[in-house]
Amino acid sequence: MSRIHPTALVAPGAVIADDVEIGPYCVIGEHVSIDAGTIVGPHCVIDGHTRIGKNNHFYRFCSIGGMPQDKKYAGEPTRLEIGDGNMVREYVTINTGTTQDVGVTRLGHDNWIMAYVHIAHDCQIGDHVIIANSVQLAGHIHVGDWAVLGGLTAVHQFVRIGAHAMVGGTSSVRQDIPPYVIGTGDPFRPSGVNTEGLKRRGFTSNSIKAVKDAYRLLYRRQLTVEQALAEMQKLGEDPQGQAAVEVMTRFLSQSSRGIARP
Repeated sequence: MSRIHPTALVAPGAVIADDVEIGPYCVIGEHVSIDAGTIVGPHCVIDGHTRIGKNNHFYRFCSIGGMPQDKKYAGEPTRLEIGDGNMVREYVTINTGTTQDVGVTRLGHDNWIMAYVHIAHDCQIGDHVIIANSVQLAGHIHVGDWAVLGGLTAVHQFVRIGAHAMVGGTSSVRQDIPPYVIGTGDPFRPSGVNTEGLKRRGFTSNSIKAVKDAYRLLYRRQLTVEQALAEMQKLGEDPQGQAAVEVMTRFLSQSSRGIARP
């Protein structure tokens, strides 16, 4: 049976798996579902139309599924969806979506969300993402798989951060950061390719070379984005390298805010 502390308040409509642990003084709303193996630490509030997957761990004082901080929000039943295996540390806030977007905020699988992080309405966070202490994500932000955001970083609404990108601490991100790019600053300035991260994740040497060639086209040849995209079609000595570059070209072709420049 669920291990629910007697001081916790769980609404009758909440759907809680049998082995979920809910700590002292938690409040769980009536439209919340929590799947097997999840631990909710003391003093957490989980409300809204929120669905939480398996084996997540919410540390003390988290506020999950609160209404969006958007003055246009008028009480619509927008949602928050959280996948499996996420670590969510102290004082993290994650809001539900808005009808001005897809209506749902999403946090994928196996993410590490450190203390005091704010994930605003309609953000779409992928898998294996690390978000360090006190990172602030405004609304409608997309963060790709394996991205790393350093502590105290602030990200402007509607910005997209590509897969495997790495943002240094205390950065201010106002434009899109392409996949694989590493950098820092206020404003954020790219400085190279996240080579070490790609090696750790099993990218081949040919794939890393193709990514570096794509970076040079985008940032070192003084080409327009359109010109760089055309040249990138020629990169990649094998299918793995071509697939790695395709992640970059797809991201660039969908960018609407423009990309961060050195």
